[in-house]
Amino acid sequence: MQQSIFDQMQEMGHEQVVFCHDPNSGLNAIIAIHNTTLGPALGGTRLWNYNTHEEGIVDALRLSRGMTYKAAISGLNLGGGKAVIIGDASKVKSEALWRRYGKFVNSLNGKYITAEDVNTSAKDMEYISMETKSVTGVPEYMGGSGDPSPFTAYGVFIGMKASAKKAWGNDSLAGKKVLVQGVGHVGQYLVGHLVEAGAKVYISDINEARIKETTEKFRAVEVINNADIFNLEMDIYAPCALGASVNTDSINAMKCAIIAGAANNQLAVETEHGPMLVKKGILYAPDFLINAGGLINVGAELDGYNRERVMGNVEKIYDRTLEIYALAEAEGIHTQAAAMKIAQKRLDDIASVKARM
Repeated sequence: MQQSIFDQMQEMGHEQVVFCHDPNSGLNAIIAIHNTTLGPALGGTRLWNYNTHEEGIVDALRLSRGMTYKAAISGLNLGGGKAVIIGDASKVKSEALWRRYGKFVNSLNGKYITAEDVNTSAKDMEYISMETKSVTGVPEYMGGSGDPSPFTAYGVFIGMKASAKKAWGNDSLAGKKVLVQGVGHVGQYLVGHLVEAGAKVYISDINEARIKETTEKFRAVEVINNADIFNLEMDIYAPCALGASVNTDSINAMKCAIIAGAANNQLAVETEHGPMLVKKGILYAPDFLINAGGLINVGAELDGYNRERVMGNVEKIYDRTLEIYALAEAEGIHTQAAAMKIAQKRLDDIASVKARM
């Protein structure tokens, strides 16, 4: 029997889910607010052509939960939220859709703050900002931070270097074979860092235009067919597309030492696939830790944006990654569980502080 939305909300600990529909603009959106213990829920809006509304709901629930832990482990005073808009990005985008969506965001009175995500841009945030102040990632010419992708990619790169330090004793990526699955905005910036670091970079993507764009920018990369990803012997697998690519089938086929990528919810089932990776000897960099650079960047807009301060906070991902590996090893748990334990402790501690009068 399929779980109801309320059952799923209760199981994951969500506070609120909002459904938004506007027939004139074609808007069909879901805003999921997971936890506001640390502050207002900040998380991007993803535009994706889900096969069913149920798929969109599940994605919004999982993504918003991940944002709670991402903010907590990054030391941000922000809660976890996420939104999805159901539709084909090449067809549904319009000023009217974004502004109508902005009105829905505004109706939450600051409890949810939106930003960019898959298939959304700083320009889209500009339209949203015409209807609400609860938006970040607006263009730089409006005083915002612009595209958060470079910061997300840099955080992943930093986390990857920390993982190399743990696995091989030094953090050099020179000569390491790295497969970047998904070369959208974040993936391309990550490829740039890896090429500069002297890694041997392989790429894959379902979008041929992205492959072409990436190979034109970085001549040294090698393209791998999506069906052959896990046949490749590599040092590091970097999933930078959609989630759940780390599952039973892929783990059994993997030939790598490290998983460190930008995708959210990389483990299909955390409690099952985290331990599987430990058993196989693959070091997993928890996604919500190392891909937090974009959140750190857009969150900084709320306090007055300073790029140098943002970069300093993103670089802290290196030490946090090593801290999580040390905790996982000391307690005999998988790395995702260790990261969640640290994040949950901060949530519990601050909830306790707020409960005291």
